[in-house]
Amino acid sequence: MVTRNIRVSYIFYIAVLSALLLSSCATKRKVLVNPASNKGRPLEKKTVLTDASDARDIVLTGAKYDDYARLLGVATKELNNKSLYNFIDSWMGSPHRLGGSHKSGIDCSRFVGILYESVYGKDLPRTSRDMGDRVKRKYEKGLKEGDLVFFSFGGKNIDHVGVYLQNNKFVHVSTKRGVIISNLRDSWYYKYFVRAGTPTI
Repeated sequence: MVTRNIRVSYIFYIAVLSALLLSSCATKRKVLVNPASNKGRPLEKKTVLTDASDARDIVLTGAKYDDYARLLGVATKELNNKSLYNFIDSWMGSPHRLGGSHKSGIDCSRFVGILYESVYGKDLPRTSRDMGDRVKRKYEKGLKEGDLVFFSFGGKNIDHVGVYLQNNKFVHVSTKRGVIISNLRDSWYYKYFVRAGTPTI
């Protein structure tokens, strides 16, 4: 009986771990860029912001808000909430760690909780499932910056959360690549997208 319980617990643990490892995005990385106009000159090192869904290899100009506007496909003047993008920028690329709460390692729900506390002054529940129970649901076309988007990678229950930005983009913590901005309409994410809305807390 004890052996059977251990075996069942082990199988459950593997299933949960596998579900958490399914989502993947991208992060900031350093690359070598050799523009055509740079003939005869050494390769220039630039920071490139990559998005696994649809905005690969966007070269950062150093003007932070311009870079995020390009990534989101909007005009810079549409980024009204500068504190939101400052927060995202300070966390971008931080790795995933289940139960983590720091830039050295954080999970999706804690990231969203810290973002909401820092940017909006609101306390959210600790888990993505509990957050999903406390939103005023919205249709996808009605989403606004700061709304929450929920996913179910492991089955019928919510197990992942991100914050909607603009133009179908959302920020979240990927298990493989850390804090990143992805596209809700990417076929991978859209397949597991289950709910969205504004927190009622």
